Amino acid sequence: MSDIKTLKEELFYSRKNGRQISKEEVLEKADAYCKDYKKFLDNAKTEREAVKIAVDMAKQKGFVPFEIGKKYNVGDKVYFNNRGKTIALAVIGKETIENGANITAAHIDSPRLDLKPNPLYEEIELALFKTHYYGGIRKYQWTAIPLALHGVFALKNGTVKEVCIGENEDEPKFVINDLLPHLATEQNKRTLAEGIKGEELNVLIGSHPFKADEGSELVKLNILKLLNEKYGIKEEDFLSAELEMVPAFKACDIGFDRSLIGAYGQDDRVCAYPALTAILAVEAPVKTAIAILADKEEIGSMGNTGLESDFLRFVIGDIAKMQNADHTVALRNSKCLSADVNAGLDPTFQDVSERRNASMLNYGVVVTKYTGARGKSSTSDASAEYVAYVRNMLDKAGIIWQTGELGKVDAGGGGTVAMYIANMGVDVVDLGVPVLSMHAPFETTAKFDVYMCYRAMYEFMK
Repeated sequence: MSDIKTLKEELFYSRKNGRQISKEEVLEKADAYCKDYKKFLDNAKTEREAVKIAVDMAKQKGFVPFEIGKKYNVGDKVYFNNRGKTIALAVIGKETIENGANITAAHIDSPRLDLKPNPLYEEIELALFKTHYYGGIRKYQWTAIPLALHGVFALKNGTVKEVCIGENEDEPKFVINDLLPHLATEQNKRTLAEGIKGEELNVLIGSHPFKADEGSELVKLNILKLLNEKYGIKEEDFLSAELEMVPAFKACDIGFDRSLIGAYGQDDRVCAYPALTAILAVEAPVKTAIAILADKEEIGSMGNTGLESDFLRFVIGDIAKMQNADHTVALRNSKCLSADVNAGLDPTFQDVSERRNASMLNYGVVVTKYTGARGKSSTSDASAEYVAYVRNMLDKAGIIWQTGELGKVDAGGGGTVAMYIANMGVDVVDLGVPVLSMHAPFETTAKFDVYMCYRAMYEFMK
């Protein structure tokens, strides 16, 4: 029997709870790391805010804007700011970029409610905003919770007015109302997906009418007067605005033991923050290290700030040109960790996952060989050789990790930016943090997994 036990230990693969097998000092480091991560979540609820914070943090670590035509040396730190909504940070390596770069790619957009171009209206002497949801949401989850307004007004004279209302304790919040159960008989007959319809996601923003003896839409007029006084805008300025309704919740510890984090936007800022902090810690790597924090992943990575664009190709190309190198050769020799989340095994809804291949909280960072839907639709499916390379790197560094899939084969699935980077000839695999309640206004992660994600990204880029 002892021989069988020994043989099983040698040959069987088994995952272990990272909090259970790790030393106390590792857990303390994870807790300390996540204190700053929670601050990041509170201050970076949109892609614009995330880029702004990334630039500030990068400058403090010696990063400067990349200048075409300027010569950069080993260890020099540069960044590429793409329209304030996507950013790439690079540390020049000892080898020419033709030998490849080590790239981490995360996204900084999250599901939310965008205001429509003509959003403001009045109904029964209440003022509301019309919204158009962004990304995959379960619409019923967005009712009866406090919301905050973030974004910008871009005026015709070129002025950009930043907006952030609802995050401070002394600021008003906003809300989408739902029916009381006493009068919801007909609504209850709807399917869960149709319980709240897209055109019912209307945000209540005020009720006080402009002081006048006569006239219509006086509540709307009063709201516009307040906005005009604060931002100098008129109603037509909504036409060139990017305004987003996001949950007003603050990031917080979850559980009696404080081992978990609850917050909005952890998909995918839970990977973006480790990617950012990892490259800020990199000094003179062997290969050029690049971290990209991208926009538009939640709607397919389209547009000039998404990773289906040529932004990554241009970043590699600019560095290659500076070194008199061939950017196509550089891309073919590059490696990437597509830093995106995985669906953690939910104790209540285990039936949508296949447990042997599901990721679990506190079991470390997740390597996802392929994502996609059903028959691996819309995924890059990393090669066995590249997965072996990543396995070896993680094990050598003592990083706790696991593998995962996005649910049972026929249950659905999802996608990441991995396929767009793979299309450029780069070896890429998904690596990220397991999340519970993914895409909800309030998501849950484990502190231990967040820290292992940081360690993996640093090990990869250093």
